[in-house]
Formats: sequence, C-alpha cells, structure tokens
Amino acid sequence: MLKKSPKSLASLETLGGICIFGSAFCLYMTTATIRWAKAEVQLDSTFFVFARFLAGFIIICAILLIRRKKLRPQKYALLIGRALFNSAAVFCFFRAASITTAAEANILNMTFPLFIALFFFLFSRVQKDYVGYLMTIIAFIGIWLIVSPDGFSFRLESSWGLASGFLGAIAITILNIVRRYNDTDTVLFFMFGLGMVLIYLLFPETIFIPNWIELKYLLVGGLFGVLGQYLLTIGFKYVTAVEGGVIASSRILIAAIAGPYMVADPHLTLSGWIGAVLILGANVYLTIRKIGIQPG
Repeated sequence: MLKKSPKSLASLETLGGICIFGSAFCLYMTTATIRWAKAEVQLDSTFFVFARFLAGFIIICAILLIRRKKLRPQKYALLIGRALFNSAAVFCFFRAASITTAAEANILNMTFPLFIALFFFLFSRVQKDYVGYLMTIIAFIGIWLIVSPDGFSFRLESSWGLASGFLGAIAITILNIVRRYNDTDTVLFFMFGLGMVLIYLLFPETIFIPNWIELKYLLVGGLFGVLGQYLLTIGFKYVTAVEGGVIASSRILIAAIAGPYMVADPHLTLSGWIGAVLILGANVYLTIRKIGIQPG
C-alpha cells in the first residue's frame, strides 16, 4: 500500500477544514433563509424542518440507489433515539430562528458541546477536570448574557435556542454510540426518514402544497441544511475531532457578524458579544481537551 505524502495529507486536511467551515456557513444559511422568508411569505418554521428532512431523505435514497447499497441497521433503539432527539433539536433550532434572530438561534444552538461536557462531568468517573468545570461555568454565564441582556429578566423565546443545544447534545451523544454499530448512510437514512414522518404526523396543519415563491424558500432552506450535514460528515474524514470541533464553532462568529448584513438582524449588544465570545472560548477549550463530542 502506498503511503500518502505529507503534502497530500496537508491538502486533505485543508479540504476537511474548508468542508467543515462550509458546513458552518450552510447551517447558518438555513436560518437566514427562514428570516428572508418571513418578509415575503407565511411559512411556519415547522415546514422548513419538514423540507430539510424530506430533501435529505430523497438525497440519501438516491445515493443508496446509485451505489446499489443495502442497509443493514443494528440497534434499532439507538437509531430511533438518535432520529427523535435530532428531530426535536432541529425543530427547536428552526423555531428559535423564526421568533428570535438568526444570530441568537445559532449561538445558542452551538451550546451543545457545553451540555455534552456537563453530561460528561456529571456521569463520568474519570479524573476531575477543574479547569473544565470553570470553563463550563463561564460558558453558562455567556449564555445568560445572551438570553438576559439586561441581567435580570429571562426572555422566554430564547428557551427555543437553548433547548436546541440541549437536545442536540443528547442526539450527538447517542450518535457516538450508534456509530459503533451502523455506518453513516444508515444513520442518515433513519434520521431523515423518521424525522420527516414524525414532523408530518405531529404538525400536518403546517404542511401544504406550496406556491412557487414558498417552494423556493423551502428548497433553499432544505438544501442548505442537507449540504451542511454532508459537508460536516466529509470534513471529519480528513481532520481530527479537535480541529473539526474548533472550526465548527466558527458558526458563532459567522452568526454574530453576518446577521445585521444578511438578514437585517440587530447588531449584538456588548453583553451579547461577551456572551458569544465566552461560549466560543469554552467550546474551543472543551474540544481541545476532547470533552466535547464532534457533531454528526
């Protein structure tokens, strides 16, 4: 077997980094699409969730047909659990983007490494990491600065973004277990398929045959979401979990900087910027220490 040259390996690592950064941008763009749609059409955020899962299911089925690949799923409970929690996380994420701002929704969604770290600290019996404890506390102070900019009142609508981070942490924790028994195609097939069915069964009144303008926004939002998912999967093939986790956290800065210019969101307040930086810093630390788990 021929070994890859250092130059070739460096090129693959660069490709992986670009893919993960592209994924962060695409995931931000899904929320930007929801904000753009609000100015022109009446579409519930749930319809965007359904469109994302439908687009993903069509694409994964096409890939399986082209490859003539048969799925051999194992541990159905884990596959279903991953799909259910991922669906709930995406639902809350898109709802947050609809009723708050794209910046706040993305920043709070990126709290999932903090919740994973919290699970790790609570349930793991490994050696204590006091710096990790401190960084997690600092990050939660950052969360409070975003959801309560005046320092006192909690804005109820912010709970959607926070819930997306919490539920996403559970979904990713399950993913790291389910990957031991199933390949990526199997996980995505169940995630997109069950998510699509679940959303349709729970919210049939929000889903209808769209006109051309509505279809445009649904397609753009759905395709950005699916592309972000695939770029993330590709990227982590060529970079380490540490490098990928740090690059993925760039979505916090993308959302904070791009919001006012791309979707006319208000500029982050000083407390909002401090909160975003604290969350970003904690994400980077926890990823480097391999306490956080890379998204999937």
